[in-house]
Amino acid sequence: MVAVKKDKITGDALGTGRRKTAVARVRIRPGTGQVKINERDLEDFFATDQDRRAVTDVLESVGQRGRVDVSIRVNGGGTTGQAGACRMGIARALISYDTEFFSTLRDAGFLTRDSRMKERKKYGLHGARRGVQFSKR
Repeated sequence: MVAVKKDKITGDALGTGRRKTAVARVRIRPGTGQVKINERDLEDFFATDQDRRAVTDVLESVGQRGRVDVSIRVNGGGTTGQAGACRMGIARALISYDTEFFSTLRDAGFLTRDSRMKERKKYGLHGARRGVQFSKR
């Protein structure tokens, strides 16, 4: 079971999501369905529909799309990594908001951390695994 985290001052539900090198800190409070990422609207922050859907699918799976306001601070990584981090952070914050969402979110796979990271480059190679081209002469 994921630990329930609430802000001591405001009572907001908190959650942290990570994907690749991106980290998202999420706050959820009762509201009208606003989603703000780094003080910008969801449509302004994520250009592609795929990234926007990754963020909103979590809220729609538990029926909270128009009932809660979501505030996210995200940094690191690229757009896809940030969208994945936001998705996981929202899922964790929703559990802090209401623990009855846990089984729904777990079964949908929103709480699973995607552990794939970029492999580091090794010395003597062009990339992580690509070696130098063989030359017979």
